[in-house]
Amino acid sequence: MADDKGDKQGSTWPLPKFYFSVQLGDDKDVKFSEVSGLEADTKVIEYRHGDSKVFAPIKMPGLSSVGNVTMRKGIFVKDSKFWSWYSEIKMNVISRRAVVINLLDETGAPKMIWTLHNAWPTKITGTDLKSEGNEVAVESVEIVYETLEVKAA
Repeated sequence: MADDKGDKQGSTWPLPKFYFSVQLGDDKDVKFSEVSGLEADTKVIEYRHGDSKVFAPIKMPGLSSVGNVTMRKGIFVKDSKFWSWYSEIKMNVISRRAVVINLLDETGAPKMIWTLHNAWPTKITGTDLKSEGNEVAVESVEIVYETLEVKAA
């Protein structure tokens, strides 16, 4: 049984994942329904020098890489900022931005912060259209970035 007496910071229970905010460059609060793909990976280099007495390689960290982040949101009237950002991509000219994703607590204060540095859109997917459907129109944008910075607020 968890003891929540005196725990005012919420360290006893994990944070829920449904309350978050996204900042795209100068746009301070862009509303998304889903953010996925926050991941980092480091390749392993195996090495064994010639006079090693151990009959196994040692493992060292190699190059690190980050995955693409996919964000989904509803389509609103006169809201084409992702298509405008995507159309800025020309031959070797990309409008790079910092993307900040905040996981918020119940008061709206950020508790975990992911910052995607030098991000730009690589793929935009519009909604599917169905004459008999009644769902909300949702578009997605896939963002590539160079480095990921994670901070606990």
